[in-house]
Amino acid sequence: MKKLSKTTRDNLITYAIVIVAFAIMQTLSVTGHVSNSLAGQLVPICVYICMAISLNLTVGILGELSLGHAGFMSVGAFTGVIVAMSFSGLPGWLRLVLAIVIGGILAAVAGVIVGVPVLRLRGDYLAIVTLAFGEIIKNLLNNIYVGVDGHGLHFSMKDTASLGMDGGTVLINGPMGAPGIQKLSTFVAGFILVLIVLTVTLNLIRSRSGRAIMAIRDNRIAAESVGINITKYKLMAFVTSAALAGMAGALYALNYSSILPKKFDFNTSILVLVFVVLGGMGNIRGSIIAATVLTILPEALRFLNDYRMLIYAVVLILVMLVTNNPTLKAGWEQIKERLAFWRKPAPAGAEGGGSNE
Repeated sequence: MKKLSKTTRDNLITYAIVIVAFAIMQTLSVTGHVSNSLAGQLVPICVYICMAISLNLTVGILGELSLGHAGFMSVGAFTGVIVAMSFSGLPGWLRLVLAIVIGGILAAVAGVIVGVPVLRLRGDYLAIVTLAFGEIIKNLLNNIYVGVDGHGLHFSMKDTASLGMDGGTVLINGPMGAPGIQKLSTFVAGFILVLIVLTVTLNLIRSRSGRAIMAIRDNRIAAESVGINITKYKLMAFVTSAALAGMAGALYALNYSSILPKKFDFNTSILVLVFVVLGGMGNIRGSIIAATVLTILPEALRFLNDYRMLIYAVVLILVMLVTNNPTLKAGWEQIKERLAFWRKPAPAGAEGGGSNE
């Protein structure tokens, strides 16, 4: 039997963790052992897992700091709302699928528009430009009005009166956001999306393109010297990350009765970046665990009232210190080496007292 490589084993463990966690939560939910607070967080947890994995593709695998990830999420969110409410005659699950797919496509288009000029920048300059992009998208959404009637979709940058609709429904009402959304997102849909995002990301990382992307991260000059197209592979990672964020945004928007553009501001981008940093740069499994724990933690500490956010901040600082402490990292590596040593089978002839000279 062919022995699995370490990377394959790690990927299978990651899939197993996600599947087992879903099975446990679904069982507890069906049997009524999940509180209303936790049940309301299941879809957002799936969304933030997808966001953390997608951002890790840019920050951890590509090695570029992006602070405008919430902008791509908002593109997918409001696109998903328009698609889902425009096709009201279709079954709910099909509308959700269309919303996620089209939201991801338009977010990818936004990724191309942003990525082509800004990926020539590096470091702090790239972070500043992506931050500006996120704020620009938020401000654009504050000034967009969309409605639908028997004649199709209507767009305006002024007000709802300028839509010129014959009756119909206002889908996006400028700074008031998208009101009257029909909730279509489910925990099962969130779980499926997590698996899709995980599969796309892990397969990209293991592919030839993924190795080229990591080569650019490790040494741009050396990668370029051996013929790797820097712009192509950086844009590939950036656009893939944007598309996955857009899909997560569509799922997020269709989990609420209304959403506002201000939800997708700088703070949301920083929150997702915190998931990535605490989970480990380039560590997909760590991003999943960090996004889950840090999404649940504020609600789990709600009984402490005014002190819960203080404790949340202290936990973040402690985790940051622990995960970046060289002494603790060295100690953990020694423990793993000792465990690996004890798991090794005894060499042939070791039993029986050695050689027979």
